[in-house]
Amino acid sequence: MPWPQARSVAHAAGAALAPGAVEVPLAEADGTVLAGPLVARTDLPAFPTSSVDGWAVRGPAPWRITGRILAGAPAGPLVEDGTCVQIATGAMVPTGTEQIVRVEDSTVESERVTGQARPVPEWREPGDECRRGEQLLPAGTPVTPGVIGLAASCGYDTLPVRPVPPAAVLVFGDELLTTGLSGEGRIRDALGPALPAWLRRLGTGCGPATGPIEDTLEAHVGAVRDALAAGAALVCTTGGTMHGPVDHLHATLEKLGATYLVDKAAVRPGFPMLLASVPRPDGGATLLAGLPGNPQSAIIALLTLVTPAMSGIRGGGLPPLGRVRLGAPVPGRGGHTHLALVRRGADGLGYPVEHVGSAMLRGLAQAIGFAVIPPQRSGAAGDEVEFLPLPIVEGEVP
Repeated sequence: MPWPQARSVAHAAGAALAPGAVEVPLAEADGTVLAGPLVARTDLPAFPTSSVDGWAVRGPAPWRITGRILAGAPAGPLVEDGTCVQIATGAMVPTGTEQIVRVEDSTVESERVTGQARPVPEWREPGDECRRGEQLLPAGTPVTPGVIGLAASCGYDTLPVRPVPPAAVLVFGDELLTTGLSGEGRIRDALGPALPAWLRRLGTGCGPATGPIEDTLEAHVGAVRDALAAGAALVCTTGGTMHGPVDHLHATLEKLGATYLVDKAAVRPGFPMLLASVPRPDGGATLLAGLPGNPQSAIIALLTLVTPAMSGIRGGGLPPLGRVRLGAPVPGRGGHTHLALVRRGADGLGYPVEHVGSAMLRGLAQAIGFAVIPPQRSGAAGDEVEFLPLPIVEGEVP
């Protein structure tokens, strides 16, 4: 399947399995996505609010002190010229106020205040931030601490969200070690520790990987069934996507009655990837992404299939590709899309990294993502090409 089509198919499969909205308290909403738009339930601020500590004054100085207004208390009006009330930051501004004079710009003598107001009014008017009924954020917005705070300020106690989808990672391969150094024909598993972290960055709830799972059909089938029974919305497996002597994934999918959605994609590295819909005992379906065993190929499969699928499950669109201008040539890969790891140079351009074999991770650890070179094409220095970013947190890559 052409690489762009594989991304689209994966997104559509995820969208078809998107869960319904649930209402959760604000304290439990972090990490979910909005199931509907966030609409202001009140003007913000809801009433005129002092921006400073000082004096709300009416008429010319000197002003006679008639009271004090603290945040959280109602404010009676100023009805006479030459009067003022002490006012705290965040307090309601009385009607009749003409100016607010900062504490540091005032002098108090014999219960009289003198001073000079600054040119810009020192209070916020109702609706300065938003008006009641205004849409602040669209459906599909990830819920962050900032979103939670905004919702609280608008009067929300709960939010309609799409819950965090549970995911599972199954690592196949008798040759894999989980501790120590590679040697005597066995290699250290690099995907088991890394994939759950990648999946959490994509918005899943993913615990530690399971495995290595014995290279038998029975063990493979049992591991997938356990993940389905646990309610995983997405299962990622590593290795076994080809037809070698101990590659049991295809036989496992057949035994479980799965339907293939993607079976290999025309991309290098990583072409032996797959995506299938596996029926669950409860009548639902779980997406299973078969990632190749070579680490860089597995990450390409993750970005090709899992990223779009997760966006669909969480109610989002097909993640758009970015753009990057190349600082050096990038070769093509014939009839396949070439995903070439690039780092960002000091000049802002994308440069190919070294150590980019499908089994290597050194180049990946230095990269910001993949330059997308279409089939039958190559990239020249200065070309602007599509860019597939890694799901990294700001500041993780120098």
